[in-house]
Amino acid sequence: LQTRLQAGQGYGNTLNCVLTVYRNESVAGFFKGMSFPLASIAVYSSVVFGVFSNTQRLLSQLRHGDPSHTPALADVALASVVAGFISVGIGTPVDLVKIRLQMQTQSYIKANIKLKPAVPGFPAYRGPIHCFRTVLQKEGIAGIYRGMGAMLLRDVPGYCLYFIPYTIFCGWITPDGCISPNPFSICLAGGVAGAISWGTATPMDVVKSRLQADGVYLNKYKGTLDCILQSYQNEGLKVFFRGITVNAVRGFPMSSAMFLGYELSLKAMKRDQTETNP
Repeated sequence: LQTRLQAGQGYGNTLNCVLTVYRNESVAGFFKGMSFPLASIAVYSSVVFGVFSNTQRLLSQLRHGDPSHTPALADVALASVVAGFISVGIGTPVDLVKIRLQMQTQSYIKANIKLKPAVPGFPAYRGPIHCFRTVLQKEGIAGIYRGMGAMLLRDVPGYCLYFIPYTIFCGWITPDGCISPNPFSICLAGGVAGAISWGTATPMDVVKSRLQADGVYLNKYKGTLDCILQSYQNEGLKVFFRGITVNAVRGFPMSSAMFLGYELSLKAMKRDQTETNP
């Protein structure tokens, strides 16, 4: 839904998008492009959280001589920036394949455009591997990393507004005297952080989605700035808030589960280390 609302044509709002997708593509339409992100999400998440955690530990070691020292907010912010930069290297190709697969059946109505070799409404890609290989052959590495600039502008501040609110909210709702937050606190803080991060990242998420969807049938945008200018000129400021409801709503449960898994994994590894080295 998010991709269709941000980069598609003819969807008035979220409900209209749901009904249109279901009417035209049935239930399968809601799961298009899912296999590639599903196969890579474990690697992506482990890299992002691993980079964030290890950067915090390194900063605590450099500042205080103790990697387990509680990091200051400045350290959390710097670790978030590093995680944001690293995430783009993995996330851009995955997002591009997902968006191309989701948008390939969208008709592009322009009287003066000759589409080749694909026909509007007919799938241009047979699956994620075929999509990746086709883009790589036709557009090279630059094609695989199309939208990387917009993704950097989305993810670097986005991860700051992901990890910093989580750290703050966890501190607020964890009772005094507790060494670590309980699962409820983790889920609540993670969900709020996810809603904040995805909600505020929506404008650049729109630009990224449009850049990566561009190229299925034609190339409309020359780059990030051109996409911003064309989108604003054609549709006004409101275009940059398309899909904000979907982003914020999905951000809560997704981030709750992500942070809960992260914190429980850390606890389990620390417990194993303690038992191994008493």
